[in-house]
Amino acid sequence: MKKSRHPFLLLLTVAFCMEFFLTGTVCYADTEAKEVGNLYALSAVLMDGDSGRILYAKNGEEKRPMASTTKIMTCILVLENSRLDEAAEVSAYAASMPKVRLGVQPKERYLTGDLLYSLMLESHNDTAVVLAEHVAGSVEAFAALMNEKAEKIGCKDTWFITPNGLDAEEETKEGIREHSTTAADLARILRYCISESPKREEFLAITGTPSYDFSDCDGKRTFSCRNHNAFLTMMEGALTGKTGFTAKAGYCYVGALKRDNRTFIVALLGCGWPNNKGYKWLDTRKLMEYGLKNYTLHPLSEAAKPSVPEELPVENGQSRILGEMREVPLVCSQGEDRQVLLKEGETIEVTYEGATGLSAPVKRGETIGRLTYATEGWIWKTEEITAKEDVDKITFDWCLKQTVKRFAAG
Repeated sequence: MKKSRHPFLLLLTVAFCMEFFLTGTVCYADTEAKEVGNLYALSAVLMDGDSGRILYAKNGEEKRPMASTTKIMTCILVLENSRLDEAAEVSAYAASMPKVRLGVQPKERYLTGDLLYSLMLESHNDTAVVLAEHVAGSVEAFAALMNEKAEKIGCKDTWFITPNGLDAEEETKEGIREHSTTAADLARILRYCISESPKREEFLAITGTPSYDFSDCDGKRTFSCRNHNAFLTMMEGALTGKTGFTAKAGYCYVGALKRDNRTFIVALLGCGWPNNKGYKWLDTRKLMEYGLKNYTLHPLSEAAKPSVPEELPVENGQSRILGEMREVPLVCSQGEDRQVLLKEGETIEVTYEGATGLSAPVKRGETIGRLTYATEGWIWKTEEITAKEDVDKITFDWCLKQTVKRFAAG
């Protein structure tokens, strides 16, 4: 093999390529990526927090470890499955967790509500295990609850093993699975926490608290927690968020912002490694500003509707006069005129799908067709077109009665 005459040039080229990778520089595949610009995160998602629509994604469906961003799921499950005034006892296993840790000791007791501040403000790993064991009896049983909830809210590529986000693998019937998620699923989990959970207000109150002091149930030890989510003071309208780091996951973050009735969620995985702790804040700001600049609210009513039949003929339907074709009036189940986020150039398309004719019997309220409001495949709303009244089927007895009426009238 012929050696290069310019080894220094070769080394320079390699170094340049590595810099491209390490600084998150990407080749622009489309206009959207070009507008967002370079991101350090290996996986990133910007989501409309109200609808769940993904507005921007970089490797959004790739599975990666998520470190302590796991704790948003731990927090919401504890809120939904226990009371804040319950006392949780520390096990030897919980006390053995590695840093970052509160430093609890076996047999100590703490109020569940106090431990949630330790979990979310300081990201204590031992606290997560205390809470998991309190709610479900064991870490394994709590992980089952986590996976059940993830599946229920539409996370198809998420697998929980630990309540604190420490890297882990386990053998399952599908093979070896890693404690992991995707940026898209992580954003879905936070959306559930702040928008859909019955405990969403409690979640936002805890995660938005700047600092919190508490003691164990016996009053022997006192602790102070400080919120490490810098995003809360970084942008106007910041609501909540959770940081995370392990050697395998890198720096991770998920956070939400609400401004002018628009809610945006950012999820980042693999957003740098030491000493690049600040990359996640740069990426978060960049994605949030992209959303704020480019997406505005539009009412669904501004969309042009297709022609929808006001009534449909019913074959073999009883009518006022024998031999007359019966028609049934239709009604549209119009819902609220929602406001939806759209980018310049995007439109709301309304399509009608339904029958052109019916066959008796027809029941009042029976679905005849649907109007679908969508933008680039994302369905905002469907309206059902239903029958306004009953139409019975023609029978021999009905025909006989109609014949008798006709002769009597004549």
